[in-house]
Amino acid sequence: MRPWDAELYDAHHSFVASYGSGLLALLDAQPGERVLDAGCGTGEHVAELRARGVDAVGVDASPEMVQRARERFPDAGLFVADLRDGDAIPAPAGYDAVLSNAVLHWIPEAERAAATLFAALRPGGRLVAELGGSGNIAAIDTQARRLRADLDLSGPASPWYFPSVAGYARVLEDSGFEVTGAWLFDRPTRLEGEDGLSTWIRMFAGHLLAEAADTEAFLSELSRRLRPLLYRDGAWWADYRRLRVTAVRPSGL
Repeated sequence: MRPWDAELYDAHHSFVASYGSGLLALLDAQPGERVLDAGCGTGEHVAELRARGVDAVGVDASPEMVQRARERFPDAGLFVADLRDGDAIPAPAGYDAVLSNAVLHWIPEAERAAATLFAALRPGGRLVAELGGSGNIAAIDTQARRLRADLDLSGPASPWYFPSVAGYARVLEDSGFEVTGAWLFDRPTRLEGEDGLSTWIRMFAGHLLAEAADTEAFLSELSRRLRPLLYRDGAWWADYRRLRVTAVRPSGL
């Protein structure tokens, strides 16, 4: 598991949590319901749910993120747990709902994660999730790999999993879920600051910098190549595509 800079995440990438507001509305958790935030990051959604009277628990595989979340929200239930390991989930069965925002695309072992989410729910429980979908950040990834090739650098293995609608629906169904909705959509996302692209790559795509002799020179050239594609209105924009899904664990299972 890669280490995360939780303070950098909060300082420059708060859009990750803010875009999750639509998921919270879709989840529509009611006071007294038990909700698992699967991949809670620095705790924003757990805190918001608890403020609404929801019995919310958050888990994240990153100790750095969980530590930061505990510092920010000391009264919330926040735990280090890997979604690939169902036994690591606190109270591993009986949640009324599972929420997952911008996490599942970090788990190429999608079947294992889906099985964990299914097992966490009570029969009739619901899943609301959003992750990077097919074509997510295609411009950034493509141009970075072309630059690496021009510099005779190897093509790094991708840590990401960006499925199609049909592909991810199949993963969920194979785990026992009934998929009730799935949407793939573009979400151009504004990055903060004149160096927003470089900051984003350092935070989320460090593998694209591997073996570069001069990281700053690499980022400068990559920015030059991407500027006509991703810089407008005085800001950098990441070419996000998101996959949003809703599903239920059938009552009989």
